[in-house]
This record gives sequence, C-alpha cells and structure tokens, in this order.
Amino acid sequence: MVKLDRFDIAILQVLAREGRITKSRLAELIHLSVSPTWERVQRLEAAGVIRGYRADVDWSGVVRVSRIIVEITLARHTAHDMNRFEAHLREAPEVVQCHATGGGVDYIVHVLARDIDHYQRFIDDLLMADFGIERYFTYIVTKVVKDDGNAVPGWVDPD
Repeated sequence: MVKLDRFDIAILQVLAREGRITKSRLAELIHLSVSPTWERVQRLEAAGVIRGYRADVDWSGVVRVSRIIVEITLARHTAHDMNRFEAHLREAPEVVQCHATGGGVDYIVHVLARDIDHYQRFIDDLLMADFGIERYFTYIVTKVVKDDGNAVPGWVDPD
C-alpha cells in the first residue's frame, strides 16, 4: 500500500469526482501551489493509485441496455480452471465488472446486454464453453439506486 497524506487523499477525492479539472483549480481546492500538486498527481499515477481517467457514460441514454448481475459458482477450483474462466470474462464485451469472491459463490459478474435474449445467448455460450460452471443465478437490475464506484470513501484517514 502507498502511504498517503491529507493532500494526496484530497487530490484523489477531487479527481474521483472531477477527472477533467485543471491543474490550477485542483491546486486551489487542496490548498497547495500548482507544482507540488502536479508532482503529487504524477506520483499517484506512477504508483498505480490513479489508474486512468475516463468519462462516466450512461449507456442507457445512448442505447437500450439491460443490466444483469450473475452469481457464478465453479465446480472445480483449480488455478487452471479459474484462470481460464477469468481470462474469458476479461475479454467478454458484455462483462463490465467481475469480482472473485469468498463465501457462497465464486464470482459476481455485472453484465450489460442489449436485451434479455442477448444475455441468454451470452450465458448459453458461457455454459457451452465448458468452464465447469456448477450453478449460476441471474438477477435483472430494475433500478440503479447508487452507482458511485469511483468515489473515495469518506472514512479514508490519511494518518
């Protein structure tokens, strides 16, 4: 883990909300001059804490989209099987998030599909690929209540 101070945390909080902010405005908001602020941003990027900058796109405003969450449990838990399955999901254009989990299921997968038929073809292809899926449960998202996955939690303490 990278050691962060209050200025680094402030930078991350601002950039998580406003990735296109100017250097001077960022410096003003965290109460440092531009040069040290920019050096800190570059250090955070080099350390991999800041992974990139991207637009937060609401795809439902562009195309019709179905959000689906899938719980997947594999029958075999060998490194080979899990690596092969994970590699496939990383390449699947429908998969926007995938989390390996401990507990009752092995993976929680977030899927964006054109419609339910598209999702069904995706899951059928996954089952036919013989990844050893023991069981899966599908949840159709009816409403997004909160989607702020890039926010810095308010409880982060720089000390």
